[in-house]
Amino acid sequence: MKENIEVFWCKNCLNMSTRPRITFDNRGWCNACQWMEEKKTFDWSKREKELKSLLNKYRKKDGVFDCIVPVSGGKDGSYVAYTLKHKYGMNPLTVTTRPPLELELGKENIANFVESGFDHIHVTANNKSMRTLNKIGFIDMGFPYYGWLISVFSAVINVALKYDIPLIFYGEDGEVEYGGSTENKNKAIFDLEYTVRAYFEGGYEKIIKKSGLDKKELFWFSLPKNSDIDNNKLFMTHMGYFEPWDSYRNYLVAKEHCGLNESDLTNYGTFTNFAQNDQALYPIHTYMMYLKFGFGRATQDAGIEIRRGAMDRSQAINLVRLYDGTYPDEFIETYLEYFQMTMDEFDAVLDKWVNRDLFEKVDGRWQPTFEIE
Repeated sequence: MKENIEVFWCKNCLNMSTRPRITFDNRGWCNACQWMEEKKTFDWSKREKELKSLLNKYRKKDGVFDCIVPVSGGKDGSYVAYTLKHKYGMNPLTVTTRPPLELELGKENIANFVESGFDHIHVTANNKSMRTLNKIGFIDMGFPYYGWLISVFSAVINVALKYDIPLIFYGEDGEVEYGGSTENKNKAIFDLEYTVRAYFEGGYEKIIKKSGLDKKELFWFSLPKNSDIDNNKLFMTHMGYFEPWDSYRNYLVAKEHCGLNESDLTNYGTFTNFAQNDQALYPIHTYMMYLKFGFGRATQDAGIEIRRGAMDRSQAINLVRLYDGTYPDEFIETYLEYFQMTMDEFDAVLDKWVNRDLFEKVDGRWQPTFEIE
C-alpha cells in the first residue's frame, strides 16, 4: 500500500478509516460499534413512551392518514409501515418513488407489500429528468442514482404537504447506525438541512443547476423550503431512534407479513440476498463506493452481522475478501444504454473516482493495494 494515506479498520467490525465522517475511540472501535454498546445501556421504554406520545398527538380517528412511510417493498420500510399500523394503530399512507432500471423482483415485492393491506401512492417521476440527474450524479458525484435519491426524499415530503399529513417515518439513520455523523443520535426529529448535507453530500443545488431542467421537469425532485415544512407543521423522524434497530428482524417481519421475497442468488458484492433488490443501479453504486473508499457492500453487511452478534470478525474478513468489489458485469450494457455512454466514457468516470492511494490498475481492472486486517 502507498504510504501517503493511513488506512485501518475498526477493531470490532470492519469499518474503514476512509469512511466519510467516521470516528474511532482509543480502543480502535468505530462510532457504529460505540453506538451498538451505548444502545445496550438505554432504557428503551422511555423512547417508546416518547414514540407513543408523538403518535397520540397526531393520530387521526376519522380515517384520514396520520403518517407517511416511504417504502420500496424492501425489509425496512415494510417493517416500519407494518409496525406503525398493527402495533401502534396508526393509519399510514405508504409512498414509493419508482426507481430507475427497476428489477422484476423489486416490482414483485412492492406489489406483494401493497397486497398485504396498505394504502399506497406510486410516484413515477419524469424519466428523462431522472436519467439526466442520475447521469450528472454519476459523473460529478460518483453517485449513479443521485437523482432517484433526491426524489425519494422530495416526492415523499411533497406528498405529505399536499395531503396535510404531519409525520414522515423513515427507517434508520444510516449515519448513526453504520458509522458516520452521530450529531442526530439523540434527536427524534431531523430537518432538511441535515438531509441535504448528510445524504446528498452537499451536492443538491449543484446537480439541479447543472441539469438545466426547468421547474416543470423537476417537480418530484424539488425540495420545499424549511419554512414550508415549519409552517405546515411537518415532522420527519427515524423509527430507529425509538427502538434498537435490527435489519434482520425487519427482514423476518417483512417476509412473514408483507410478502417480501429474496433473490435466488446472493446480491452483487455481498453474501446476503434479501436487500436492495429493487433496481439495477445499486451494484454500480456499491462498486464505486469500493473504488472511492476501499470498502463495499460486503463490508457494510458484515459490520451489521458482527454488531448484532451473528458473526465474528474472522468470518467477516473471509466474506469481505470473497465478495467486496465485485464488478457488475451483468449490468454493464444496461448502464451504457441508460447513461448513453461508450465503454471508454463509462470507464473514464470510474477512473475519475477511484482512490489511487488504495488501488492500482492491473490488466484494465482496478485492484486493491491493501489487505484487510
